[in-house]
Amino acid sequence: MDQNRNPAPVARHGDEATAAETALLTPRLQASWQRSRRYGLTPEDLRPDFTGTVDTESLLYECGHEVLRGLKDTLADEPVGMTLTNSDGLVLFRLCGDSSVSRSLDRVNLAPGFFFSESNAGTNGMGLALADRAPSLVRAEEHYCTLLRQYTCAAVPVLDPVTGELAGSVNLTTWSDRSSKLLLALAQAAAGNTAALMLARTTGRKPRPAPRGEVFQVFAHRAGTGSRSPLLSARWTDAVAEARTALAEGRLLAVVGEPGTGKSTLAALARRQVRSRERILCARPPLPDDITPWMEIWAPELTKTHTCVIIAGVHTLPAWAAEDLAGLLSGRAHGDTADPHPHPAVITAEDYASIPQALRSLVGAVVEAPTLRSRPDDILPLADHFARAFRGRPVTFSPAAAQALTTYHWPENSRQLRRTVCDAASRTDVVDLRHLPGEVFVGTPRRLSRIQALERDEIIRCLTEPATTVAQAADALGMSRATIYRKIAQYDITIPSRTR
Repeated sequence: MDQNRNPAPVARHGDEATAAETALLTPRLQASWQRSRRYGLTPEDLRPDFTGTVDTESLLYECGHEVLRGLKDTLADEPVGMTLTNSDGLVLFRLCGDSSVSRSLDRVNLAPGFFFSESNAGTNGMGLALADRAPSLVRAEEHYCTLLRQYTCAAVPVLDPVTGELAGSVNLTTWSDRSSKLLLALAQAAAGNTAALMLARTTGRKPRPAPRGEVFQVFAHRAGTGSRSPLLSARWTDAVAEARTALAEGRLLAVVGEPGTGKSTLAALARRQVRSRERILCARPPLPDDITPWMEIWAPELTKTHTCVIIAGVHTLPAWAAEDLAGLLSGRAHGDTADPHPHPAVITAEDYASIPQALRSLVGAVVEAPTLRSRPDDILPLADHFARAFRGRPVTFSPAAAQALTTYHWPENSRQLRRTVCDAASRTDVVDLRHLPGEVFVGTPRRLSRIQALERDEIIRCLTEPATTVAQAADALGMSRATIYRKIAQYDITIPSRTR
């Protein structure tokens, strides 16, 4: 194997040569090349940005490094470089048992601390996998930058197993003249094993189900149905009013905020205040392979006068899908001038920066859905509302349970509150401490082993039993009082005041 191999020379005659090269690519790769050009990159210039810091303490780094080290031992005699990136394309580490491959990758800066997203390095395996959130194989001349055409790269996104968010990517790189039949399969296995190991090392949290894609109608709460919206604080109502103003003016609205804050609910409430009888559809994206049929279901609704479509989680869309969606929305982004009550669509995302660029250019207004921890006065009204809607009648909360709910920080926001309340209401008409999950009584969350999580939850279970003192809980657990107090401090457990 030639240690100093260079990419084959490419004859160029301006845009005509580039167009001819692009015509030989698959539609997905063609879209990636087009994005690379829009980023201002040229095929002859490869200058990935460099940062001096790499997070080596993250769970992704820890688990990815362990998985790829094992794969490196398996492929000890193969000329394959293995890299892990974060969600921005920053290379966190590189492993390689072949010195010629390592030296070659150093020359193109495919090394820790360099960014290899599409916007930094053009079309490449890991950049495409991150952009489209799908497994990607980029061979030789399919790379946008000529310096990368000596390689074949297989990359697979790694999704956070609990949140479902993009965590990073696993990338395997070999020479362009080597067989690539197994390269993508190996990358897929490594990415899957990394996500599985991340899940195993989280604290008793369940994996998030794979998104299946949903299109459903949002119904208004009508007086007399027993499911009227609760009266909430000014932080929420002000956000709804701000969204209402943007929608009334016909601007494409982006509602941003943490997961579970009720972004779609906020948008629907605002739209109801503009047009009370309008039909509202909410569309949530599926996995990348199912995007096309998902869009075919609801896209025709965009042309209907009395329908508003809320496209939720656009930050999870593959880059090509975001561009297709931008094409659908561009005709409505400035409203219908023939209609005195414009009816643009709404998009939601975790933050403005995560909205794909193709959609971001259409956004006319941005409203942030406030977190639940920033409006503690809304917790009990929402808990009452969720319980009543779930049971069909009022559910009572004891003072201690109400205090526990109010003082908890709710990292998953209203979605977590709804889940907690409905679970408790399914077992009782009077919710007390013992009906609430252990997580509600824990302060700053931290990673625990499975044994530690079980111990913490058992301590909480004993402490939340009615009329149980710390001494009685210690006896039930076979601990001394000194030990249980130490454990309470260790796990940052806080039980609302009761006589103990």
